[in-house]
Amino acid sequence: MKDLAITTRDIARELARKYSTMTHDELDILESVLVPMKFNKGEMILREGEVCENIYYLEQGLIRQFYYKNGKELTEHLGEDHTIFMCIESLFREEPTKLQVEALEPSFVYALPKAKLEEVAMHNVNIQILYRKILEESLILSQRHADLVRFETASDRYQKMCKHWPQVVLRAPLVYIASYLQMTPETLSRVRASVLL
Repeated sequence: MKDLAITTRDIARELARKYSTMTHDELDILESVLVPMKFNKGEMILREGEVCENIYYLEQGLIRQFYYKNGKELTEHLGEDHTIFMCIESLFREEPTKLQVEALEPSFVYALPKAKLEEVAMHNVNIQILYRKILEESLILSQRHADLVRFETASDRYQKMCKHWPQVVLRAPLVYIASYLQMTPETLSRVRASVLL
């Protein structure tokens, strides 16, 4: 995997631009919290039974969160470049997760350890804002997915995914997209064919 010519300072700036305005000193603090990580395609970022201790920022790559039910893998989330992911219940309850996270492509990830982030946020309003906005975004994404599968037809689910996450649709294997949209691969094939007509 080729290294990105990107620094933790660049990531701190990117996060500040996206979530909260920061001074140079605040960027220094945020940068000190970030832990760079690299994962190869197929490598597990988090396994079932582990405790999620980090909020993750996916700088480049593609990940999927999934779980097993009745012997089947079910995709809960697909994440692409410049997005956040975490196992939120495990993170806050400090309990083993039932979810797993896998890199679907070579992925560059920056971990924000929760304990360290909370420690610096206690003394810094802008880092508190960043932390809150990251959590808000995560909750909104979860709600959007829940509403998608609850209220939309199969065709509308796929079209909304194409609109909101076009890169995921282009890059993720169809079997994972079908699972995320809670449909069979055969239904997804029919839906895609009708959308392309």
